[in-house]
Amino acid sequence: MSIVPLPDFRLTIDGKDVSPKIRPRLSALSLTEARGEEADTLEITLDDSDHGLALPPIGATITLQLGWARGGGGVTAGLVEKGRFVIDTLEHGGPPDQLIVRARAADMTGALTTRRETSWRATTLGQVVADIAGRNGLTPRCAASLAGVPVSIVAQSRESDMALLRRLGRAHDAVATIKHGALILAPTSAGVTATGQALPSMTIRRSDGDRYGLTIERKEAVTGVTAAWHDLGAARRHLVHAGGEGRRKRLARVHASEAEARAAAEAEHARLARATRTLRFDLALGRPELAPEQRVTPRGFRPEIDARPWLITRAVHMLAEGGALLTTLEMEGVS
Repeated sequence: MSIVPLPDFRLTIDGKDVSPKIRPRLSALSLTEARGEEADTLEITLDDSDHGLALPPIGATITLQLGWARGGGGVTAGLVEKGRFVIDTLEHGGPPDQLIVRARAADMTGALTTRRETSWRATTLGQVVADIAGRNGLTPRCAASLAGVPVSIVAQSRESDMALLRRLGRAHDAVATIKHGALILAPTSAGVTATGQALPSMTIRRSDGDRYGLTIERKEAVTGVTAAWHDLGAARRHLVHAGGEGRRKRLARVHASEAEARAAAEAEHARLARATRTLRFDLALGRPELAPEQRVTPRGFRPEIDARPWLITRAVHMLAEGGALLTTLEMEGVS
């Protein structure tokens, strides 16, 4: 007789384990993990028909572990650390009376969202990351391939540190994110943890899921990318190109050097190439260990899917009333 897996979770609020109180009231729990462009979010829906729940304070810190108390069917028993979150919204209503708690990743709050005025000149990308990490109490983790990239000038004008990091990431085809107290800047698809260790590549099979969807967009719509840079000495503006001729996308920002303009054009061209193939897959048994930037190898799908690796861009882990733990993956095709 096959063993039926049993989902499990552990929640703490400001260090206190509230799982025993939450468990019989849980209607739904949804964790959305995104690439560096946005904060991870947690939503918990609880039954409060007896008005026996005390409202947690806004700003309280939640920690979440998610997984399986009993394995089987291809999943392994054990809980996975999913991070720290700060409660920013409470909703109560009915009937039936319910409490909805919404929280954002703790690392994405606070001073990181404060607009600043500063600039860097004649430095490196690694130094910029180190400076931003230092003033936010974070550990800098800039990939070796990016740390030495020269930076002529970076101006931060009424822009938050998080917005600046995302802009630098887009300009270098990199993911800028904060996880577990570390500020990470790594090439897209590098697949590294907060400590710089490689994320394991995972295999998913068609039989693992209930539903999938493949989208292929016309790659020829944009054949290349053009970026501009300003030569102060000659008082002239120059253009650089990445990709083929034909229909080119023009980047709006004017860069301070040819090298920076070329890097931005190549980064955008690589992003557009990945975005032409996207795959969504609903796993019947949740895999909370899966996270954005991990590579996935599919098996048993169409040849167009199995022929290439895929990169997770978003993972949604859902724990529903009745004991179902599900995971939905959104992925980009890797050329």
